[in-house]
Parts: sequence; structure tokens; C-alpha cells
Amino acid sequence: MANQEVENLSVVVHGVQDLRLENRPVPNPGPNEVLLRMHSVGICGSDVHYWQQGRIGDFVVKKPMVLGHEASGTVVKVGSSVTHLKQGDRVAIEPGVPRETDEFCKTGRYNLSPTIFFCATPPDDGNLCRFYTHNANFCYKLPDNVTFEEGALIEPLSVGIHACRRAGVALGSKVFICGAGPIGLVSLLVAKAMGAAHIVICDLSASRLDKAKEVGADFTLQISRETPQQIAQKVEELLGCMPEITIECTGAESCIQTGIYATRSGGTLILVGLGPAMVNIPIVDAAVREVDIRGIFRYCNTWPMAISMLSSGRVNVAPLVTHRFPLEQALEAFETTRKGLGVKVMLKCDQSDQNP
Repeated sequence: MANQEVENLSVVVHGVQDLRLENRPVPNPGPNEVLLRMHSVGICGSDVHYWQQGRIGDFVVKKPMVLGHEASGTVVKVGSSVTHLKQGDRVAIEPGVPRETDEFCKTGRYNLSPTIFFCATPPDDGNLCRFYTHNANFCYKLPDNVTFEEGALIEPLSVGIHACRRAGVALGSKVFICGAGPIGLVSLLVAKAMGAAHIVICDLSASRLDKAKEVGADFTLQISRETPQQIAQKVEELLGCMPEITIECTGAESCIQTGIYATRSGGTLILVGLGPAMVNIPIVDAAVREVDIRGIFRYCNTWPMAISMLSSGRVNVAPLVTHRFPLEQALEAFETTRKGLGVKVMLKCDQSDQNP
């Protein structure tokens, strides 16, 4: 490596509203790890939240933590036990790695393991840096026709895949999505790819709804001061019926209420967005109409499907990237995300390759 590249520039949150660029040592991979030269890392709402608030629920920043978990890069060194990857391989990184084979791992739901390692969730460091080591079994080789940025976007795309799987989206489904931010948009893309016939998506922002229309929404609904019941009525009018599936991506109390009122009897409401710990909802309305309410926590077993979706062209996530910054301008990139400008802000970590 050239001398300038040996510096491991990293984006580190030290506490509330204290975000710094600093150099850290280049790590060495353990036997089951690979050392990666990071290429593209997307900024997630959770990264901004840790910077602005210093915590998300029970996860509190108590020591300096490297941010970033939507990521792709190139293998530069492999651990002694790694056989399926080699130097030069382009990979997408799944940020959640189980630390033990507990009951959740045994049933294939490793995302629920209480001891899981997860990038940029205190106290675990993320990968918004020049060089990063990760468990090789959770690094997935990218086909030649899938870009680094698409590889990084597999992480949010996986949330959409997990949500649509839990919802039971199938051929002909009619779907309502609350919120047209990055997670609402990936849920839209996945629901379309899984065969949803008609999708309506709502948001406060006209520009986000324009992006939703661009990536395949059948109907968009801009909301302002309507009650949850009024929004539910508008959704039914747009679709010509009540949707079997609602995917709630905001976490706002009024939107969860809307989701219950809007979903057809016998249907499913998926809670993706995280809001306050306690919310008031019309639970009896859901109960007597047999509306199933399901949550999701991150994702599991999604990277292979996501790579197939991208490689085959069934899903196009490229329009979601609206801003790009070199790693050196990370503070400006975080401000752009905090202000809600654009959809997905991407940081380019490799000085020698700033391409998508």
C-alpha cells in the first residue's frame, strides 16, 4: 500500500453532536476474517441518530465508535482459515455477525441473537473508514455487473426483503407503504419484485413521493393534516379496495394507527419504523378484524437474494443515491443527511476509486 493509504481515516462519534474524522490503525484480519479496503458506505438514519442523540433506545454511545454499516469494499488480505474469498474480490458486507450458535442461530433467525455483533451499534465499531476487518462468512462476493454502491445498498434493501417476507407479499398483493424515505422506497422496490400488483405510498414530502413514483409506485398520497381514518379512506379509494398488507416505515404513532385502520380484515401490518417505546393504537379494531401486527428487527438470510435481484436487473436501487461525498467530507455528508436533503447519501472511502 502506498504510504498515504496506510492511514485509516475513520468517521467516529464521540458523544452527542460530536463527530470527528480521525486516523486509526489499519487492523489485521483474524483467522476467519478479511481485511477490506472500503469503497462505498451509505449514511443511515441510525448513524445520524447516534451522532445527534448519542443513543437509540438501550444502545448508548459510551466510548468513541466508528459509524457506518451500509457498506462494500475490496478484499486486500484474507485470514488463515478463509478459503472462499481472495485478494481483489469485491464484496458486500452483512453487518450483523452472530457471536455464538444460540437457539436463534439454530433456527435461522440469527438477527434475534442477543449477543450479535452489529456494525455501528454500541459498543461495536462500524465500517465508515478506509480499512476494516469483518467475518469472511458475512462478506458476499459481488457479480461483475453489480456496482459497489449497489453492494452497499444491499443493507437497506435487506430491510425491505425481510419486511416483505414477514408480510407475505406475493403475486397480486395490494400493498400500502407509510413513509417514502430510504426504507419505504426499498420496501416498494422489493414488493414490486415479489409480485405486488398495486402499491400506494404516502409521505409528507412531495419530493420523496416523486422519487417513489420514479421507482415504481402505482399511487402516491401526500398527507398533511388528515386523521388516520381519513388517510385509510383515501388509500382504499386509490386502490379500489383495502390493502392486504401495510408496511409502516416511519414509527410515528399516527402512522401506526393509520396502518391498522387501512389494512383489510385478515391482513397484515408490518412495523418497520422505530418510534417511541409506548404508542396509543386502536388495538381492538385490529383484534376484531384479525389484522396481524408483526415487527421486524433488521434482517437475516437476505444477502444472496438481494445480490440475485440486483444482478438479474429485477431491482434497480441506483436511483436512490442522490449525493456522493469523499470520505474526507464526511461531516458535510452527515449534515446533508440530517437536513433531509435527497434520499441516500453515499460516502466514497477509496481515494483511488470514487466511481459508483
